[in-house]
Amino acid sequence: MQKKKKSRTKLKNQGMYHLMLLPGVIVTFIFCYIPLYGVIIAFQDYNVGMGFSSPWVGFKNFEFLFKQPAFIQTIWNTLYIAVFKLLLGIAVPVTFAVLLNEMVSDKLKRVYQTLIYIPNFLSWIIMAGVMIEILGTDGMINGFLGKFGIDPVSFLGDPKIFPWTMIISDIWKGFGYGTIVYLAALTGIDPGLYESATLDGATRWQKIRFITVPLLKPTVVLMLVLAPGGVLNAGFDQVYNLYAPVVYSTGDIIDTYVYRLGIQQAQYSIGAAVGLFKSLVSCVLVIASYIIADKVAGYRIL
Repeated sequence: MQKKKKSRTKLKNQGMYHLMLLPGVIVTFIFCYIPLYGVIIAFQDYNVGMGFSSPWVGFKNFEFLFKQPAFIQTIWNTLYIAVFKLLLGIAVPVTFAVLLNEMVSDKLKRVYQTLIYIPNFLSWIIMAGVMIEILGTDGMINGFLGKFGIDPVSFLGDPKIFPWTMIISDIWKGFGYGTIVYLAALTGIDPGLYESATLDGATRWQKIRFITVPLLKPTVVLMLVLAPGGVLNAGFDQVYNLYAPVVYSTGDIIDTYVYRLGIQQAQYSIGAAVGLFKSLVSCVLVIASYIIADKVAGYRIL
């Protein structure tokens, strides 16, 4: 009885918060859950005129996909780009957060924080224009290299270079946001630890090595463990706005592959099959990442 009374009191106190969440829940249900019915397209020979009454073909679309060398290459491209984005997307913000934390001047620290955070607010359509101006064969970087007699480098047209162009440009755009996360973790470190280390004669490097890094490690591990769920999201907006047919062999990812098949070539069944495959793999990775997070970092949803 007492538990029921507590539950009712809790619900009454939090009722307004639940009402605030209600519009988001409704929108999510309409745009994320109702469209799940369309998954059956992946198992049909879908025809626009027949709609969901199109002939049922079972797993033939998936069999067709895995016989395509281009699809297998697309999976490899996605993993290659996404994994390096993941690793560098943690290493760079952590390093920069530690450097900012060691700065004496608060004004200069705020200036640097603002400068590195600005690209995060720009869409990839705008960033693509900036990248083309900087990395084009007649762009700023190649103009600089030309002064030293170096031939122009095709950052956006060379299949060997293009994946790393995507990786580095994505880190440049997003590491400012990641830096804020780790700076927040650093503010939770007891200043008394640094003061004690100073009294013991520790150098700045020793304080970073034996205080900052160990206390920052749980946050880094947690972010690293939770990230695999989105490892197949290699960045559709970025790749689509910067790639071209000449770099499909190394730059084409699952999302752009689905777009070309499902939208541009109107192969709706094949596109839906690719999308469903990606969703299933991502779901497995999300579940696995939370299990690992619980074992390694003691993180639980509930």
